Order: sequence, then C-alpha cells, then structure tokens
Amino acid sequence: MKGYTITDVGKVRSENQDCVRFIQNAVPSYAVLALCDGMGGARAGSVASEIALTSFTTQVAEHLSDKKNKENISETLCNAATLANDRVFERGNVDKTCEGMGTTLVAAVVKGKECCVANVGDSRAYLISDGEITQITRDHSFVEEMIGKGTITREQARNHPKKNIITRALGAEKAVVCDTFPIDLKKNDLLLLCSDGLSNTLTDEEILNIVRNKSNLTDIGKELLDMALSRGAPDNVTVGLLRK
Repeated sequence: MKGYTITDVGKVRSENQDCVRFIQNAVPSYAVLALCDGMGGARAGSVASEIALTSFTTQVAEHLSDKKNKENISETLCNAATLANDRVFERGNVDKTCEGMGTTLVAAVVKGKECCVANVGDSRAYLISDGEITQITRDHSFVEEMIGKGTITREQARNHPKKNIITRALGAEKAVVCDTFPIDLKKNDLLLLCSDGLSNTLTDEEILNIVRNKSNLTDIGKELLDMALSRGAPDNVTVGLLRK
C-alpha cells in the first residue's frame, strides 16, 4: 500500500480547518486514510476536525491491531465514528467557543483483501479503476437531497447557493449515522479522498485526467491541488490518496 496526503488553506480562507492522516502498519498489515473538514465559527472548525480525526484514527488503528477484536471493518469504522462524534459533541457542550461546531469525515481502511470506506457529511471518496472514476460516497447535503428528489440536476447542484449546507456531521448532534461502503480494491486501483474544496472546484473527469497523466501519488496530489488553486480555491483544499 502507498499513501499520500496534501492540504492547503486555499485562496480565500484565513485558516485551514481540514485535517488529513495516513497510517500504515506492517504487522498486522493494514492502512488507514482519513480526512475531516471542520465547520464552526472562529477556530471551532479546526478544533472539531482535529478532535474527530485523532479520535477516529486512534480507535481504528487500535481495533485493527487487536487480534482478539472480532468486529468486521464496517463495524470498526462505525464505532470509531460514534466515538469521534461523542468527543466533538462533548467539547462543544463544555466550551462556549466551540458551541455548534462539527466536522465531516471520510475514511478508507484496507486490511488484507478487505477494503471499506466510511463517510459522514460531504467529503468524498472516489475509486479510480481501469481508467474510470466512480464516486463511492453519497454526500449528506441539502443539494444531494434535492438531486434525489429530482428537483435539480447534478450540474445545477455545482453552482447552487446552498451547495455547502450539509445534513449530517460529526459533533452536530448527540448521535450520528455513519455510512459504510465495502469496496473491491484491486492491485493498482486508486482511492481518492477529498474535501469539498476540491470536489466543488474540479469535475470528476478533470480528476480522472490528472490521474491518467500522472503515475506518482505525490505528482497526482500536487496537480489536483494546483488546479484547485488556479481556479481561486474559495475553500480549504485537501486530498488523500491510497493505492494498493
């Protein structure tokens, strides 16, 4: 497994409230890639994303390393998301400067032949395999619900005034539902995780073209970020890459 992460504040924001982390373990063999995009006034968004990412990745790594653990990967991801939600929610309740904060989460775990993706919010996971790109996650957002109802098209959603309103986040409420997606990850397949700072700026086809033209993960990540920055990057931009 190979992983690469990159994040940037963008061209408009004064603070980067995104967090991303890649963890690889030899024995037992597994890899964890996770990304959070915080929300909240002042510094609360960055606090939420850091608390959630640290809590989530720590628990996932501990459970994957525990030979006595009988959870499947999906259960491990959901339980870790629940813990992360608790930690962010609790901090928001005791710290007035963090009141109402929350964060998205998108994560991928590969252990042996198993692979599973999890998400809460509108940070995305894409699978790039055999020259094609597929969005694995489904955004928990206002515009995604409108698309589901047939009210607007996906193209209209890209420029909708409410495109940044999410309907689910870690820490926003006392309980949260985490979606999971088992993935058939083949050798040389690429998983791309990103915050909406990338997905709102680049189309799926543009992402795919960059992956097709670059073989090195570092080059892919930097090219994706550079294109987002060249278009004004109104939000923080974060990319995580994982190749089997």
